Amino acid sequence: MVGETMTNKEYRNHEGISRSELNILRTKTPMHLKYAKEHPSEQTPALLEGKAAHKLILEPETFTEEFIIAPKCDRRTSEGKAIYEQFVAEAEGKEVITPEIMEKISAMADAIKQNKVAMMFLKGDHEQSFFWTDYQTQEPCKVRPDCLAEVEGKKYIVDYKTTTSCADGEFERSVRKYGYKFQAGMYREGVFQCTLDDYGFAFVAQEKTPPYASRVYICSDDFVNEGTDQFRQTIDQYHWCVENDDWYGYTDSMLVGEEDLT
Repeated sequence: MVGETMTNKEYRNHEGISRSELNILRTKTPMHLKYAKEHPSEQTPALLEGKAAHKLILEPETFTEEFIIAPKCDRRTSEGKAIYEQFVAEAEGKEVITPEIMEKISAMADAIKQNKVAMMFLKGDHEQSFFWTDYQTQEPCKVRPDCLAEVEGKKYIVDYKTTTSCADGEFERSVRKYGYKFQAGMYREGVFQCTLDDYGFAFVAQEKTPPYASRVYICSDDFVNEGTDQFRQTIDQYHWCVENDDWYGYTDSMLVGEEDLT
């Protein structure tokens, strides 16, 4: 293994600024980042489903160590209450998913296995954690790639994404909307700093609705280099905020006309 092996919870609790945190700073303001760090958001059903899909597709052998399926029972009855109480006792801190979610992600896992190219990119070291100190700012950083794979002699950092559509141009909109270029740049920087190996970057995207089609997107060097530049700018901004303990909000003003306010 090239990174550190640990649970997702251990990774989240480890020192270091993450990609998701820095992306808040990049797309909003330092004030938003400070609030997010001090007020962790509750997990939404969509996020739970995505996490479960990641786990089942990338690490099926340890899926039951982190997730457990809730029983179908009527908790308004004595029998149903007893069944559910026993289930809670056996859950032992695992994340609970419904039978419906399990059925859906199982179908997704079966579907992606039919895409031989996708499976080539998803075969490798999964969920390895990388920690490093940024050489310019001395800020501790961390990343946790979904997969490190070697395809046709080239090493890739691979990120599995669920999406609404893999049709031409559709996933590309998500790339722009959710800052995936920034993610590619930060992940490559982190893996390089820890391994001194030069990796390419690829996304394996899968639709969230039947028939759960999937597609591989191999990123150009220019794409990843631009993401690295975005990371460099953002970590410098973060360092300034830390050093000055200044977590400012929006600092610019906008000129709007009467027609914009009606």
